[in-house]
Amino acid sequence: MTNTTDTNLAAASGTFQLGGDLPVYRLGFGAMRITGKGIWGQPENRAEALAVLRRSVELGVNLIDTADAYGPYVSEELIAEALYPYPDGLVIATKAGQVRNGPGQWSPDGRPKHLRAALESSLRRLRLDHIDLYQFHRPDPKVSFEESVGTFAAMRKEGKIRHVGLSNVTTDQLATAQTIVPIASVQNRYNLTDREHEDVLNACEQRGIAFIPWYPLATGELAKPGGRLDEIARAHDATPSQLALAWLLKRSPIMLPIPGTSRVAHLEENMAAARIQLNDDEFQEIDALSGG
Repeated sequence: MTNTTDTNLAAASGTFQLGGDLPVYRLGFGAMRITGKGIWGQPENRAEALAVLRRSVELGVNLIDTADAYGPYVSEELIAEALYPYPDGLVIATKAGQVRNGPGQWSPDGRPKHLRAALESSLRRLRLDHIDLYQFHRPDPKVSFEESVGTFAAMRKEGKIRHVGLSNVTTDQLATAQTIVPIASVQNRYNLTDREHEDVLNACEQRGIAFIPWYPLATGELAKPGGRLDEIARAHDATPSQLALAWLLKRSPIMLPIPGTSRVAHLEENMAAARIQLNDDEFQEIDALSGG
């Protein structure tokens, strides 16, 4: 199923020009799970977390997604510890706009003052002079969306951000943001069993904007042993989770899944999904099974 001697598995997922000028392989790595339980504090196995990051690059990953809220700060610190000086072509995408009060607790903060301070802190932790893709983590209902996005636009103009991304937004918010600053990506929840943001995906397709689905591995009841998804997975010598990633990659050329994990073996399994080629009939059957 997974040959751990394989290199550049990520290349099999195809490429996408992020923001029109940053080529990345479409299957990346999400660095949320390398932190502690509840996405809080240090990982239980720090050596394994560092090994996961290094192995991801060995397997060809050149898009790593993180956020200052993961830990908080821990994920960014681990990325720098494991990978700095960074290999040529590695895109590190991070986010600002959420603060943490404890394990599993998340609160939006879209105040310009906070966003600016968050950027400077991320630059220091990641040891960078600019962020290739800086994403607004979540709109803050207490702050004007236009004001928050305007801050990202100003920081981009100052050269501290190359491209601006959004996360957890509606189609209306995407359209509003585009009147303020070019948007390179949108990161919303999307997977086989959760298509709530299908309209946002379609809007991104129309605009040529990258769509980064978070929680991409969810399969729910579809993965039960003996079910049709399980049968199709077996035909590909794969797991249902690998099939979920292969389905996402076939769903749209702008789709950039970033499955996360804290274990090297699981990382290798996820990356091997890049080589699964679903035919059109299999894709349509999986789509129908999941309510598409």
